Amino acid sequence: MAFPPNPGSRVTGSTIKLKLREITQLFNSLDPSPFTEQDLDHDAEEFIVSWARELPRHHDLRLTLSLERPLPATQTAEIVGDAIRHYFAYRASINRLELRYLFKQGRTSLLIGTSFLAGCLLLSQAIAHREPSGAFWSIAQEGLTIAGWVAMWRPMEIYLYDWWPIKRRGSLLLRLSRMKIEVVAHPA
Repeated sequence: MAFPPNPGSRVTGSTIKLKLREITQLFNSLDPSPFTEQDLDHDAEEFIVSWARELPRHHDLRLTLSLERPLPATQTAEIVGDAIRHYFAYRASINRLELRYLFKQGRTSLLIGTSFLAGCLLLSQAIAHREPSGAFWSIAQEGLTIAGWVAMWRPMEIYLYDWWPIKRRGSLLLRLSRMKIEVVAHPA
């Protein structure tokens, strides 16, 4: 299903307005979980997240769902809102696990990288102290130094660049888990 599902879907202020035929369009139809624990449809999630990303961070988010058909008798606006907030809270918790895993991978990479760097620098120094002559030994010494520093590339990438987009997405998902949700159902 491609979103926006209706040309009337838009963003005004800090409110994301979404027009749907019925509430089931918002949720993954293949998810057998109870309604309050169902996943959002992937396209719906990306639509909401992409619009929320564009809104100012210091404003509270609000989602207004305008439905062409009334809610089923078993669902209320409060249940729908709780289901959406629950989904984004779940995604935020998954995001925290991803960030924790990335930092664990960073620590492991840092340990391996620094050990390899130390070994390469020690070997390079050993070559230098032997005072060998010739281009081969000079290239070997410089090559070991470069190889040692190249081994530090991955931990540096993790700690300088990779973590903050994950952290930023987690903050956004947490904001979405707290947003106010209004459901307006128009009778057929």
